[in-house]
Amino acid sequence: QVQLVESGGGLVQAGGSRRLSCVASGFIFSINTMGWYRQAPGKPHEWVADITGGGSTNHADSVKGRFTISRDNAKNTVYLQMNSLKPEDTAVYYCNYRQTMTRNYWGQGTQVTVSS
Repeated sequence: QVQLVESGGGLVQAGGSRRLSCVASGFIFSINTMGWYRQAPGKPHEWVADITGGGSTNHADSVKGRFTISRDNAKNTVYLQMNSLKPEDTAVYYCNYRQTMTRNYWGQGTQVTVSS
């Protein structure tokens, strides 16, 4: 079955950096688009970035220039490098695999807290 396991969250000071990882299993990772989403307290789920199997990326305007999504197909892992972190980046970050238009898989989430 599909499994997504995130890691790398924690407490970081504003202006700092953090790298999140998501190890995937149960499907052919290398050909599928993977994404990162986040949810802050009291706010809706927000798309952060995605990356195709071929490595093409898209980033939300709110993180563009600060966050970078990447992948290592040999390790079935997608990363989110977060630089210049701001308190408003505080959220639970989720790895996503969209199998079909109506079928999504999510990891358990990893908390990132940015202190001012």
